[in-house]
Amino acid sequence: MKRTVLVTGASSGIGRAIARNLLQQGHQVVGVSRDRARFTREMTGFTPVQMDLSQIHELPQKLHDLEQQFPELDAVVFSAGRGQFGSLEQFSYRQIEALMTLNFTSQVFITRALLPALKRKARGDLIFIGSEAALKGSRKGAVYCASKFAVRGFTQALREECSKSNVRVCLINPGMVKTPFFEQLSFEPGDDAGHYLLPEDVAEAVSYVLNSRAQMVIDEINLNPLNKVVKFKKS
Repeated sequence: MKRTVLVTGASSGIGRAIARNLLQQGHQVVGVSRDRARFTREMTGFTPVQMDLSQIHELPQKLHDLEQQFPELDAVVFSAGRGQFGSLEQFSYRQIEALMTLNFTSQVFITRALLPALKRKARGDLIFIGSEAALKGSRKGAVYCASKFAVRGFTQALREECSKSNVRVCLINPGMVKTPFFEQLSFEPGDDAGHYLLPEDVAEAVSYVLNSRAQMVIDEINLNPLNKVVKFKKS
C-alpha cells in the first residue's frame, strides 16, 4: 500500500534517511525543513516544504495550508529536533523555551492540526522519533530529557485517545545515531561501528511500523548500538 507521508526534519540526519527509504519503496514524501534550499535536487515522489517549527505562532496557518495542499496525507514521521546539554543554570529562560518548543510543542501543534483528517481515513500513522533520553534522566540533560519525556508521555496518552480510530501512534527511541546532531555538542559516539546507530537503522524501524499489518499497533521501539561508548571532544 503506497502512502503519502509527511516527514519533519527531512533535510538531514535521521529525517533524510527516513525520507529516502520511503521514496525507495515508492511512497510519496512531503519533506519539511527550516530551509528549503537544503534540498539540493529534485526526486520523483518528493515534495519539499519550508516550515520553521520554532516559529510556533505561524504553525496553525501553515499546517492548514499544507493539509489543503496534500489531502491524501495519511502518515506523519516526526524527526525534527535538536540537542542542547548543560546544567540547568547554564540555560537562559529563552533557551529553555526554544528547546521545548522545537522538540515537543511543535509536534503537538502538528498533531493537533492533522489528527482530525487522519481519523477520517481508512489508515493513519503518527510516528515520533524520540530518544533514549526519554527513558532515563541524565546529568546535564535536564531540559533535553524533559523535552523527550514529554514526547513519550504525549504519545502514550495520544495512543489511548486514538484507540477507537484507525490512527496508530508509535514512538521510536534511538540511542546515539551517527548524524550531524553531534556537530555542535561536546560529545559524540565512539568511533567503532558498534558504538553508534546509523540513520538507516532508524529508517528501517519506521518502515517496519508503516508497513506492518493495519490491525496491529507497535506502541514503542527502543534501538541501541551494540556497545554504548561516549567520546568527549577536546576543547
